[in-house]
Amino acid sequence: MKQSKINRLLNRQPTGTALAVAWLTREGYSPELLKQYKKSGWFDSIGTGAIIRHDDEVDYLGGVYALQTQLGLSVHPAAKTALALQGKSHYLSLATKSVQLFAAAGDAPPLWFKKRDWGVNVSCQLTSFLPSALGLVDIYHKNFSVNVSGPARAIMECLYLAPKTQPLLEVYELMAGLNNLRPASVQPLLEACTSIKVKRLFLYLAEKAGHQWVSYLDLERIDLGSGKRAIVNGGTYVSKYQITVPKELEVAE
Repeated sequence: MKQSKINRLLNRQPTGTALAVAWLTREGYSPELLKQYKKSGWFDSIGTGAIIRHDDEVDYLGGVYALQTQLGLSVHPAAKTALALQGKSHYLSLATKSVQLFAAAGDAPPLWFKKRDWGVNVSCQLTSFLPSALGLVDIYHKNFSVNVSGPARAIMECLYLAPKTQPLLEVYELMAGLNNLRPASVQPLLEACTSIKVKRLFLYLAEKAGHQWVSYLDLERIDLGSGKRAIVNGGTYVSKYQITVPKELEVAE
């Protein structure tokens, strides 16, 4: 009976992924049984709250898989990381040692995920400036899939981080490469976004990049707020969007 139960578990979960103890308990695997599995050499612990197959190689995406599919959290690869995973930022020097995740406020990753050394520097931004399920896409990794931000959402996440931890000039370079975004996917994101800064910068950069799809957006349905927004001090004022942006961005080709 125990053998079939462990086989069921091993067959059900793809290799390269973590297993959250909270989820295993709900699935009928008691702490005592899991202790027995570890003792028998089937599984290794990766901190209080998660295990992996013995000698399995699990990277941060294998951890994210557990957060999404087992714990139901909105944690997902975001911003520049999401663009890199979709091959959208290859022309930029992307530091692969750094990974950016976003999650809805209140969906912080558990301690086992945060404390684990994934071999990369993982940071997670908690914010609900966009609905948690909007604008995500599935990407395949090894033999499983995870939700990551699609290109339009990823750019908005970059802008959410800008200019404090994300240079605006770099976001413009990323935006310049997105000439085939679909207005049908951009429109709902802009309508649902609660950050006036993000929406104004997104439209400004898209226009600056000369993207055709901008003309198909219905700006009447997008709340751009009122009043001026100084994104940086001592920059250049863009009257159309009432924002002050870095001088080097305004003159960038």
